[in-house]
Amino acid sequence: MQDSATWFTDFRETDGSVLPVLPVAPDEVHGIRRVVLFGPPGIGKSTAAGALARQLGLPVLRLAPGPQDTSVPYTGLLELALALQPLPTARELAAALDEAADPPYSPGGAGPALRLRRLTATVLREAPPVTLVVDNTQWLDPPSAAVLGWALRQAPELPVIVTERTWRPEAGGHWCGEDAHAVRVPPLTPGQVASLLCAHRPDPETVARLHARSGGNPALALALAEAVDRAAQDDPPLPPAARRLLGEWLGTVSEEARELLTLAALDDRPERELLARLVGPAADHLLAQAETAALIDPGHGNGPVRFTASAIGAELTTRLTGTARRLLHARLAEASYDPARRDRHATLAADTADPRAARQTAREAARAAGHARLRGEHPLAAELSLLAAQRTPQAEIGLLTERALTAVRDASHCGDLPRARAATRLVLEHDTSPAQRVGALLTLLDASGQRLHNADELFAAALHETAGRPGLTAQVLLRQAVWANVNEGDPHRAAALAERSAGLARTADDTTTAALALTMQARVQRILGHPGAEATLERALSLPRTAPVTVNTTPEHLAARHALFDDRPEQARATLLPLLVQAQRTGDTEATVDLLRSLAEAELRTGRCSKALDYAHRAQVLTDRTALSPAPACYTSALVEGTARDTGAALAHARRGIDASRHEDNKVFLSRNLHALGHLLLAADRPKEALEPLEEVRALETRQQVRDPSVLRWHPDLAQALLAVGRHDEADDLLTETHRTATDLGRTSVLPALERARALLDAARGDHNGAARRLTDAAERLHHLPLERGRTLLALSHTERRARRRASARTAAQKAADLFTAHGAHPWADAATHALHRLEPAPNGDDFPRLTSAEERCARLAAAGASNRDIAAALTVSVKTVEATLTRVYRKLDVHSRVQLAHAIASTRE
Repeated sequence: MQDSATWFTDFRETDGSVLPVLPVAPDEVHGIRRVVLFGPPGIGKSTAAGALARQLGLPVLRLAPGPQDTSVPYTGLLELALALQPLPTARELAAALDEAADPPYSPGGAGPALRLRRLTATVLREAPPVTLVVDNTQWLDPPSAAVLGWALRQAPELPVIVTERTWRPEAGGHWCGEDAHAVRVPPLTPGQVASLLCAHRPDPETVARLHARSGGNPALALALAEAVDRAAQDDPPLPPAARRLLGEWLGTVSEEARELLTLAALDDRPERELLARLVGPAADHLLAQAETAALIDPGHGNGPVRFTASAIGAELTTRLTGTARRLLHARLAEASYDPARRDRHATLAADTADPRAARQTAREAARAAGHARLRGEHPLAAELSLLAAQRTPQAEIGLLTERALTAVRDASHCGDLPRARAATRLVLEHDTSPAQRVGALLTLLDASGQRLHNADELFAAALHETAGRPGLTAQVLLRQAVWANVNEGDPHRAAALAERSAGLARTADDTTTAALALTMQARVQRILGHPGAEATLERALSLPRTAPVTVNTTPEHLAARHALFDDRPEQARATLLPLLVQAQRTGDTEATVDLLRSLAEAELRTGRCSKALDYAHRAQVLTDRTALSPAPACYTSALVEGTARDTGAALAHARRGIDASRHEDNKVFLSRNLHALGHLLLAADRPKEALEPLEEVRALETRQQVRDPSVLRWHPDLAQALLAVGRHDEADDLLTETHRTATDLGRTSVLPALERARALLDAARGDHNGAARRLTDAAERLHHLPLERGRTLLALSHTERRARRRASARTAAQKAADLFTAHGAHPWADAATHALHRLEPAPNGDDFPRLTSAEERCARLAAAGASNRDIAAALTVSVKTVEATLTRVYRKLDVHSRVQLAHAIASTRE
């Protein structure tokens, strides 16, 4: 059964505007005469059928029965006869159907039934060449289906495309043909949803939310998009059009199946075993119905039931009355073996109108939240904490505030912004202390991360609530410093705000906030190349901390980051591991992700690729499981995947990180993900493509006034990309300036990579001996960084090869391959192995790569400065042939520009 995720693509008008996503038939369908397209309402079956029919190149004869036609015999055949009315046989068929409609007629009569079959088969044979499309065949009346099925067997060459809502292969062949090819119309990907909704101009976060709510169902996505309020942060109620479509979809299964799905929708993790306890042995059959209707994902073992579109669960729960909802939660509480989930359902089953019951359920919810927190189930803890606060009687203002603040913190840990906002409102709506109000607002700011669209208002509200108290003001200014650095790209303002925060905190004798403010000040001082950065960090490390803080904001974590910048990965690792334990113990997801990311970078620098992959994977999984910004984890995944496993996956991570950073206006991680993209493209031997993202990194870093070249090492990569396109002077200027800055700041860690790029420049200018010396010296200084040493040796191999010193080139390439293989850097190992293969002796014993006569003529003309069009005219070939020939020449000679080609050709003449 075909199920191709590439079924849909975007179509564009000549003016470039994007049209709705349209289907493209997979290769397996071409040449098949009978195709059944199936999928739920709104998935695009009719559009897919029409597009596939047009691709066959024949006129389309379309039958489209409706729900009102199912119970009227032969309406489908009548539609066929009327569509082909010019044919005499079609008119005869219409007359026979009129007779069949008379009261004396019996559908079971053999004579009239045989006549209808004969006439239908004759109509199909005599019809002009067409493709028959029968849409929504779930509504085709059974008598018509029986006659059509028989007639189609008599016309095997007639192309037929039918659409169904459900398809059960185990039921046997389809009425349109026993050999019919069944194709499930798949849901749209997030990118395709973005194209579909282009008229709404959705941002990436809205696209992701609509994709999750619609499950990629095009009609449902369009209906939901109509109700999206751009100013609202939470998902809006289901609009009427979406509810109608969901009603149709849910109508494809039995009432019993809908009741079971409603129970699943009310549980936060509905296990199949739980549902079986609720409804007994019938659960498997009912869930199979739901799977066939594409309402839930296919099940695996006793895992949780997942709706294909979250709006399905929302629609099922929206239908419930308050009383019905509480009764179902009570059933779930009785059936649940998990104490935390049992308490959750008991809380939701309680009647909040009774103050005594509300107080009791609030206490139980708070206790259950604590258990969930200890188990690391932070989304559940956030929900239970908020329920506890909401169920707490308003007369108990102190307890209510305490529970609401706990809910804000729990939601902050897992990035649950809607619950963080709801809990913050509870604090602000009551007569609480300034410290509590400021604390709630600051925790909300922390929970929002980079996905905050009203930061100025929140900061203003928080400053207002401080009422001039220095300790509280210091905490607000500290958050503003972070925002200024990350989102505004203004490290000077960030440094000033952090300095003010530290001063006010010292005035208030708040050493904890002072330490965090000094840490932030040291962070931006390092970026700016300020000579006092390390001294500021030492001051932060020396201050006692009397209150718990998030681990990734501590001076210890920044010290580990600085160790990474300075190529001291083992020292960084020793600092990071205890911090990771602290972050995991406190249940802070964002801090845990940051620590995992830093550990992945440390392991990668030391060449322990498998450990780096594990840390990066854990960070990505945690990020994707919560509402955290994907940009940081994507950056780390891109670097680690591209070095250790798969360049394609790494590129996808980098591009996802770029999209997220642009949407969040996160300039720090936009630079990092752009650098990752450029670095990966350069490593994949695509320097021209790498140039654009790397030049954007330079522009961003310049605007953000980043001076320290050790923080993000894009400079040698950009220089190499500039060399590849023949912009040697620009590369020279960049390397000279960066080397001077690194020397002035004492950043010796960046010098070997700069020397490697400088050597490539020397080689491009013909100084192969000088280039080889530079690379040999650089490799000697990199024994503690095996992967960097391998890259340098690989560059040495390329340089020696161009100098026609193939024995030295092979030695360097072999050392690089051994290093990469030993440390599990598979893409780089492949590159080194490829370099070794290219250094194998030519069949004729000549050391220089052998070109064909056509390649040599083309290469010499190009080296002499002729354009592709001039070469094509001189050799009497097409421009495309010249381009293909030069591509082979570049690959054989291991060059990337015409300047390098000229040097290579010149060396063959010597």
